[in-house]
Amino acid sequence: MTENKDLDKLIVEGIQERKGKGITHVDLSEIEGSGVDRFIICEGTSSMHVSAIADSIREYVQKEGGIKPFNYDGYKNSQWIVIDYGSVLVHVFIPEMRQLYNLEELWSDGQVTEIPDID
Repeated sequence: MTENKDLDKLIVEGIQERKGKGITHVDLSEIEGSGVDRFIICEGTSSMHVSAIADSIREYVQKEGGIKPFNYDGYKNSQWIVIDYGSVLVHVFIPEMRQLYNLEELWSDGQVTEIPDID
């Protein structure tokens, strides 16, 4: 596996550790001026769940991959937390904010892949 696939896999596993749902991978690498190569988008059921998912991603990726994010933001109200891993941005939303900003539609020129929820 390439380094990118490893990071993406760790992020997804970190999301799944806290039962994050609606995981979507958006490959932006072919889009000029996108700023990043990939988005990984998911949602939690409440602001508390969103912050727990974001914590899980950061802890899991660091523990399993030795990778710390460059930055993260959104914990103040935990309706939309963004975690910056350089080539990939992770977006953790409450459902209402995810619908409002609709990043999958906004970046639909990229290759959008839905990752099935695990129960």
